[in-house]
Amino acid sequence: MANEFAGPESLLFVFLAVSAVAVFSMVSIVSWSDARRKEREAYYKNEMLKKVAESGPGANQALELMREEARIAALRTKQGLQIGGLITAAAGLGVLIFLRALLGRDEGVFLSGLIPLFVGMALYASSYLVKTGME
Repeated sequence: MANEFAGPESLLFVFLAVSAVAVFSMVSIVSWSDARRKEREAYYKNEMLKKVAESGPGANQALELMREEARIAALRTKQGLQIGGLITAAAGLGVLIFLRALLGRDEGVFLSGLIPLFVGMALYASSYLVKTGME
């Protein structure tokens, strides 16, 4: 009776359970520390900009710096959406071609490759909705 819980299956289950708990704990700690770092950076940046703006002639420079940083962030977002859309669309096209070659023309399963293809096209198209400040 005591031996039925000490089999390799139960040891594997315990190992996988402990591994899953460890991985998700680590992910939550990394996420929390990253959010904390970003919060600190934003605080120090705002304090620095406030001091520059209060100094008088640097107020216009501080506003220009903030505008330039916002423009660069929007440009990065736009480029990220374009790259992500192209990669997703290419993966969808690859799945479509692969499934058609693998299963033949009689099967309609290859059409499932249209899903990531359309998602990629939507991501790429949505990149044109992001304002970069350069238009």
